[in-house]
Amino acid sequence: MLMVNKYQQSEKYTEIYNNLNSQQRLAVDTIEGPVMVIAGPGTGKTQILSARIGKILMETDTRPENILCLTYTDAGVVAMRKRLNTFIGPDAYKVNLFTFHAFCNEIIQENLSLFEKTSMDPLSDLEKIELYKQLIDTLPKDHLLKRYRGDVYFEIRNLQSLFSTMKREGWTPAFINTKIDEYIADLPNRDEYICKRASKGFKKGDLRTDKIEEAAEKVEKMRAAVNEFDRFQLLMRSRSRYDFDDMINWVLKAFEENENLLLRYQEEYLYILVDEYQDTSGTQNRLVQFLINYWETPNVFVVGDDDQSIYRFQGANVENMLAFAESYKKELLTVVLTDNYRSTQPILDVSKTLIDTNSERLVSQIEGLSKELMCANDKWKLVGKEGQPLIHEYETPRHEMVHLTMQAEALLKQGVSPGRMCIIYRENKYGEELAHYLKLKTIPYYSKRKLNILEMPFGKKVIAILRYLAAEHDIPYGGDEMLFELLHFDFYGIPAIEVAKLTVEAADRKYGESKTSLRRLLHEKAVKPPKDLFDKGIHQGLQNASRILEKLIGEVPNVTLQTLFEKLIREGGILKYVMNHADKLWLLQVLTALFDFIKEETRRNPLLTLQGLVDIIDLMEKEGLPLPLVQVSGNEKGINLLTAHGSKGLEYEYVFIAGANATSWEKKRKPGGGFSFPDNMFSSVPKSVEEEELRRLFYVALTRAERHLFISYSRFKNDGKELEPSMFIAEIQ
Repeated sequence: MLMVNKYQQSEKYTEIYNNLNSQQRLAVDTIEGPVMVIAGPGTGKTQILSARIGKILMETDTRPENILCLTYTDAGVVAMRKRLNTFIGPDAYKVNLFTFHAFCNEIIQENLSLFEKTSMDPLSDLEKIELYKQLIDTLPKDHLLKRYRGDVYFEIRNLQSLFSTMKREGWTPAFINTKIDEYIADLPNRDEYICKRASKGFKKGDLRTDKIEEAAEKVEKMRAAVNEFDRFQLLMRSRSRYDFDDMINWVLKAFEENENLLLRYQEEYLYILVDEYQDTSGTQNRLVQFLINYWETPNVFVVGDDDQSIYRFQGANVENMLAFAESYKKELLTVVLTDNYRSTQPILDVSKTLIDTNSERLVSQIEGLSKELMCANDKWKLVGKEGQPLIHEYETPRHEMVHLTMQAEALLKQGVSPGRMCIIYRENKYGEELAHYLKLKTIPYYSKRKLNILEMPFGKKVIAILRYLAAEHDIPYGGDEMLFELLHFDFYGIPAIEVAKLTVEAADRKYGESKTSLRRLLHEKAVKPPKDLFDKGIHQGLQNASRILEKLIGEVPNVTLQTLFEKLIREGGILKYVMNHADKLWLLQVLTALFDFIKEETRRNPLLTLQGLVDIIDLMEKEGLPLPLVQVSGNEKGINLLTAHGSKGLEYEYVFIAGANATSWEKKRKPGGGFSFPDNMFSSVPKSVEEEELRRLFYVALTRAERHLFISYSRFKNDGKELEPSMFIAEIQ
């Protein structure tokens, strides 16, 4: 009797498969051997990944557990699982879908005894700052990174970025040192260091030794930083901490040293799929290599688009795709998807004009590769000139925002659903301002942004009370100056005039015979019995505030930090205030996030005191470390407000790219300093790395549009200073 594969009955799968075009079908059908798919925007990438997994399950006796699909984001995992579920049912949950970090975590958890990491915690941003400070404090006197004036910890950000890159790319200090030596030795052979005409004491044809010294000095500074890498790792170990970039490296090391462990996973995963391949780092790439090295011709499928590489650092975006093509030259099937089901042809043409300016592209590196995206959506094929993207110049950003709001309002009146519209900008602050205009017109919008609790008025007030309690517990009346501020908080409902009267009385008494403080005077008046029937005593709000604060100060040494915070919220009038507030749900989120922060800090350090917590918050404020909370405004049915980075992978019928000025795009100031890697560390480096990266980001924004694309910029700032449009506008014109 013939056994029927249980998945072959899936009508949904048959329907999806029959709708694939010839190139997509080729990528799905070739389940054996290495396949690389170059999938431009809107060409059905998720579709073919899930269809290919379905095909493997239907045509082979492979179990879902033997398939591994690695993707870049958690959102990618969710989308893939959802799609698989429609045509293979609950078995979709047995397919191994992971982000790289989650996959490494899974391996570590399954083999804890091998990794001996049971008692380690991830390093918090705060501890990171402390460790970098410790590292800089202990540098020898003549170290190139040692500063004695100004900001002595100036290099912290640069070190953070450097060490993270080293971990992600799998570069050891020894490797970088070798590259630096080679680079310095090669400088005299480079054309740019030969004098083209006589200047500064150099004759034409002379070697510019001054320029060579300058270039060598730059990389020597970097060498000094690189050589501190191992010491930083030791500092982390001494605290039993690790960071997420370490996880992949642990797994790689374990695979290198333990053949049986590697064999186990190599034999387990018969088919490997990698999504967003253009963004995988050096170590992520090595992880994939380890898993497929077992097979002479591995069943590995990678899909990506070099033109949408916006997360890969320093322009190394085409290297991994090129290396993959090179290593399987003989057996590799390369499929380029050019049928675009998202956008109209005019939008695709404009996007192509822009991205063609980039030199660092696969089409210019792999022979015979063409990437002309063609509109394949029957609905949009007939759209003619009226579908041309429009570029609009406004007087100021304010005019731009007002007009965007009016356009959105007009489209809503025409019956366009708000969820089909999207406004894309470069920086969050543009979206925050735009949201005010939409709110005034009661236009529904949806945005997600990260806020800092330490900067929110409500968060600041709760923290101010904690600061006051710490000060009073430390030195009696040590928080008197803060108390004046605290009494004005709306939690207590005290009229400002009552606080003023009390403060003036305390100030008068300060210089009299019976010296007093504001706290003491408040307490005396709060507990003083009435003189007669007509004596009402001080304001009820002042009495309540005194009672609450005195009780809490008494609790500081007697209860845990968590209990103290709970008492402050419940008994300190804050919870009552929140429950009666119009924005109740949001304030509860802020409180919960604050409480979670305190719980996490006391878990890391069970001996943490209230003063210790206040010191942590002070350090965070000083170092600009946020206490983040994601604020979701509006509902998902509203107009989407997104940054260009946040728009990747999404699509909308109407797309407005706003604020396309040079100041927010190519001329946006970069964080200072940074270490420059010697260029011999990369196989190819475009002349303008940052410019190409930004062009790819602008390309991502353009290709979100299905039918209508509007791009706008301003001529002047709101204060009248002149502004330039982004160079990308000139390029697409």
